[in-house]
Amino acid sequence: MDSKEPEKIYPSGYEPKETNNVDVNVRNQLLSEILKTSPTEFINTDLFTVMSKRRSTRKFTDKIVETVKIDKIIAAADTAPTAGNFQGFEIFYVRSLEKKQQLVEACNNQPYVNAPVVLVFCKNPSRVKLDFPEEILKKFAIQDATLAAAYSQLAAQALGLSSIWIGMFDEQKVMNVINTDLIPSSVLCIGYPKQDKFPKPRRNLKEIVHAV
Repeated sequence: MDSKEPEKIYPSGYEPKETNNVDVNVRNQLLSEILKTSPTEFINTDLFTVMSKRRSTRKFTDKIVETVKIDKIIAAADTAPTAGNFQGFEIFYVRSLEKKQQLVEACNNQPYVNAPVVLVFCKNPSRVKLDFPEEILKKFAIQDATLAAAYSQLAAQALGLSSIWIGMFDEQKVMNVINTDLIPSSVLCIGYPKQDKFPKPRRNLKEIVHAV
């Protein structure tokens, strides 16, 4: 039997233009180890339960978020689909209390940005090695960063945490705080909620879905 790995075939226009030296097997093993570790408490991780219980939280307790949970939240972002699998995004994990306070100002003085865990998701279109115009690559990058943040947000909920997605901020100020030339797409603030919140009314699905 031929044990050679089958040749990868890419759709036209999606062929990688360059390769990196990352050992995919090592990366996948690390990701697997992070994601399969069991939580220390019982948590219902059924996907639909997680989605139905997710709430935007603006008040967090001072309880420290365990490192294993932070690792899982970041690993979840790594599983998100991206254009051509090039992962056109970067994550900045803000740990400095001083930088968190600076982010509060950069985010329209929203005090809950000073949360136990703060992740800034930035677009990196230079990673997207596809033969498309620059504006398309930028569009792919914002989609990549948005999906990554959404996966992290759901992971946080599955781990018994809560979060709030920050979309109102001064891009340049945020870039100055985290010392990057990459444009941020969102700031995700995570922690243990001070209280559980009840669901708010949502639109009827018939108003959202349009059959064409």
